[in-house]
Amino acid sequence: MTGEQFLLLPGPTPLPDRVARAMSQPMINHRGPEFKQILLACTEGIKKVYRTKQNVIIFPASGTGALEAAVVNFISPGDKVLSVSIGVFGERFAQIAGEFGAQVEKISFEWGTPADPQMVKDKIKADVNKEIKAVLVTQNETSTGVFNDIKAIREAIGDHPALLMVDAVSGLAAVDLCMDEWKLDVVVSGSQKAFMIPPGLSFLAFNDRALKVHEKCSNPRYYWDAGNALKYLEKGQNPYTPAITLYYALHEALQMMMEEGLDNILQRHMDYRDMVRAAVRAMNLQPLAVDAAASPALTSVIAPEEIGANKIRKYLQDEFNIVLAGGQQKLDNVIFRIGHLGYIRELDLLSVLAALEIALLKFGHHLELGAGVNQAQQFLMKKHS
Repeated sequence: MTGEQFLLLPGPTPLPDRVARAMSQPMINHRGPEFKQILLACTEGIKKVYRTKQNVIIFPASGTGALEAAVVNFISPGDKVLSVSIGVFGERFAQIAGEFGAQVEKISFEWGTPADPQMVKDKIKADVNKEIKAVLVTQNETSTGVFNDIKAIREAIGDHPALLMVDAVSGLAAVDLCMDEWKLDVVVSGSQKAFMIPPGLSFLAFNDRALKVHEKCSNPRYYWDAGNALKYLEKGQNPYTPAITLYYALHEALQMMMEEGLDNILQRHMDYRDMVRAAVRAMNLQPLAVDAAASPALTSVIAPEEIGANKIRKYLQDEFNIVLAGGQQKLDNVIFRIGHLGYIRELDLLSVLAALEIALLKFGHHLELGAGVNQAQQFLMKKHS
């Protein structure tokens, strides 16, 4: 018997029972007082997670939809944009900007490593005529399991007028981010990650400096118009029909997050990262990401070359109903990715690590049975002592 699926992806993530039950509430009028109360409460709750008092709007879209919304609201055709890329999703942000007419210059870093703020500083410093209008960067790169030091990158930009636009789709509430304190201009996130609800909602936060850019932005937009969304938000409404059941879910998830406390949530994700990395190393495996920038949201593990990552993933799904993410593009069959963000519990990770040892031994990988699980147990014993 395999039972319920162990879903350890970097999104979508498992749903808490409280969230699932919340979505079963009756439908309500999206222009009525009940929905207004939910919308305003969700907006204020999201602001707490962003650590901002700035503008926040909620779009019915995946994270990629909100990335497009960020581009069409704050970048005009012909604008020079600097893209800081460390993986697949950094490339995606740059591609979206290019599709909408931006002149994109990319700084790309080796996959598995973070961006070097000094290189960003050098590029910005060389822009003596202040032609760069925006800097695009991913906070947490799920394709590699690496996070960027957003605070250091912001400091590298200094007093240059370019907007710093951050893709925090998979990072928000798993990796520390302080929008106001760090003076971030635009930050995008999504619902199916650390927020513990299904895919379908995305969050666009932006400060008043970015709002002034938006007011002069010449990119075409209709559904994604942030200014229009702000006008409707003043009335406690969305411009168009919202995904009401997902708002029920978000409202409940935010309540759970406030009960746990944001600092505790961030520490939990850090603990999961450290536990999983110690365990896979004890299995004679190597994480892809360098230690200093290893993501608290997921761990990318280099599979034994003679086995391949996809064979391990297939065995785990077929035999134990465990779902891990594969590598993307040039990392296909090179790595497998263990998600540990959102509603993942310690016992979930212990179970998956135990099954992973069985799979590795099945395919002839050399390890001592129980070595990885023992490392995880030792970690938890110290934590709970």
